Amino acid sequence: MNSYTHPVTAEQAEKLQALLRERGFTFSPKPYTIFFAQKEKLSVAVYEKGPKILLQGRGVEDFVKFLLEPEIFGEARLGYEEVHSPEMFEPHFGVDESGKGDFFGPLVIAGVFVDRKTARELLDLGVQDSKRIGSDARIHALAKEIRRIGCEGTDVVAIGPARYNELYKKFGNLNSLLGWGHARVIENLLARKPDCPRSLSDKFADARVIENGLLRRGQRIRIEQRPRAESDIAVAAASILAREAFIDWLERKGKELGVKLGRGVSAEIKSTAATIVEKHGPQMLSQIGKVHFRTAHEVAPDAFPAPPPKRAWVR
Repeated sequence: MNSYTHPVTAEQAEKLQALLRERGFTFSPKPYTIFFAQKEKLSVAVYEKGPKILLQGRGVEDFVKFLLEPEIFGEARLGYEEVHSPEMFEPHFGVDESGKGDFFGPLVIAGVFVDRKTARELLDLGVQDSKRIGSDARIHALAKEIRRIGCEGTDVVAIGPARYNELYKKFGNLNSLLGWGHARVIENLLARKPDCPRSLSDKFADARVIENGLLRRGQRIRIEQRPRAESDIAVAAASILAREAFIDWLERKGKELGVKLGRGVSAEIKSTAATIVEKHGPQMLSQIGKVHFRTAHEVAPDAFPAPPPKRAWVR
């Protein structure tokens, strides 16, 4: 185990900082952190956002078990996941997506089946929510191992921008499109794991959005959604597979066009989109971007209408 992340309170961060000083850690400034400390091959960063702690290097597991949990958290969790979250080790699918908030690139939905054995293997591997992993190389390395451990119990559906734009027109909103994509992944997994009793994903709409998209195979599976579902090992593994497919697409298409296709929505993304329109024409955006985003209208107003005002999703 060479990496660990966990939310902390401001009080816990202050107490940890004092403990690290007592134990001879060296502190140095680092952007976006409350503090950053190192000793030998172990680094401890507490980030402002969250706040959360990130441990990296040698001795992470011992640090968590013998200092962080007893001295800061006041409870043992590492290695006791089956006690605290027994449902995580029961057979189920975890489903997550990548790309829904990014102008460039596809919408990717991935799913991973776990049971007691594979859940433990994924935990021991260090699988966690992809948003907590800053390195693309680490994403690729983990994704390779997830596929090895999961074998036939993994599935990825990548909806390229051209197809995404067609489906968005058909469904009229992102939640319905997401529900359709989740249903496709669940159906694909059920073809190989027909006895799986339930599926878990982050909450983005009423579960019926997914249930309505299921075909014959999916009529008996229980659909569960909850906030922060990425704390579940199957959902976390799915998030990594989805993220890998998304970043691979951006890199491949960017090389074809001779530009860097970045993530998210920003002034830099808008500038890149404008450059592409200038070189290749506005319709190229339909092939590489989600044109219902305001960015498309801003760089090519004659080709793409302004998006309507956001409206609340209605059951």
